[in-house]
Amino acid sequence: MQSRNFMSADRTHNIKYAIRDIIVVADEVAKTGKELLYLNIGDPNVYDHKTPSHIIDAVYKAMQENKNGYSPSSGIKPAIDSIRKEAEEKGIKNIQDVFITTGASEAIEIVLTSLLNRGENFLMPTPGYPLYTAIQSKLELEPNPYYLDESNDWQPDLDDIKSKINDKTKAIIIINPNNPTGSLASKETLEGIIKIADEHNLLILADEIYDKLIFDGKKHIPFASLNHDVPMITFCGLSKNYVAPGFRIGWGIASGDAKRLHDLLQGVNRILRSRLCANHPIQWAIPAALEGDQTHVHNLVKTLEKRRDLSYDLISKIPQMSLVKPTGAFYAMPTVNVADDTKFSVDLLRATGVITVPGSGFGQKPGTNHFRFVILPQEEVLTKAFNLIGEFLSSYKQ
Repeated sequence: MQSRNFMSADRTHNIKYAIRDIIVVADEVAKTGKELLYLNIGDPNVYDHKTPSHIIDAVYKAMQENKNGYSPSSGIKPAIDSIRKEAEEKGIKNIQDVFITTGASEAIEIVLTSLLNRGENFLMPTPGYPLYTAIQSKLELEPNPYYLDESNDWQPDLDDIKSKINDKTKAIIIINPNNPTGSLASKETLEGIIKIADEHNLLILADEIYDKLIFDGKKHIPFASLNHDVPMITFCGLSKNYVAPGFRIGWGIASGDAKRLHDLLQGVNRILRSRLCANHPIQWAIPAALEGDQTHVHNLVKTLEKRRDLSYDLISKIPQMSLVKPTGAFYAMPTVNVADDTKFSVDLLRATGVITVPGSGFGQKPGTNHFRFVILPQEEVLTKAFNLIGEFLSSYKQ
């Protein structure tokens, strides 16, 4: 029998993840001995931020008590009860289901897999998190991006959203606070999206993984708290607010009209059962996190605000750049006056060792160029990085 090469399926060809793809170049640069300054990874534990000890203790206790077998497919009851209680305290009512997953990413993928058939589409924020384009490719969906308006603090453009809806559109995603821009959606914007979703029978998917990391005394508005009838699924988890991305624990909260959600949730739960369960002992971190000491959240926000302000001030001194000041999460996405932001990020890395992520990796309006960086690093790292970026741009030619 003649041997054959095994080719990757077509659905994998458009999967890109710019946040980690840039590391291929970084590894090459590291071999030259150049110091690398990491501004690319949204992992707080890589920097000087630590998982609260009481959350770690809860997992250790669960393991010691032999809670190491399979859990129910939707998650353990104490964790689900904690999630539901916090959601209700935030004003989310008419909750139809709560399910725990291997990170919020799995919850998002399960819901989109349950909802969409090949050739259908969901409205995806642009700039937005690359997970959504990866899922889009895997499910063989039609791309349907809508733009955030940089001139309006990166708010979702409601007119653009309305113009993109077609007979194959089933849902609209909002990431709030947004990754990669760090923007926080206003109540007016959220209410506008609810109106559009209700008029066009769209499911709202609210990615709120950074909902506690809000700056300048502003408040995050839980999307599902604004309407108790329009079907929504809210995604959150321990990764960002509780500095535990490696725990890989997240969840989904389905709320709104029970009849309209019934069949979708049947599909969601079929998939949940087929993959058995999320990591059982780690689920015990959820009640410890949500019901335990929140001091670290306050401290983290203060630290991030300081590093955000420093970054903003440093960028304001670079003529070739401008930045909409972030109000949440731990990202920023400045405009950079170059011809090609992917080439710029690679050239910058090779010349200076500063690792950023090109804006094209998150989607952006044609003709614009950006890069994303994280405000997680220590002040001295940010200062050194932006001094190098300024020096590089002063003589950069493409």
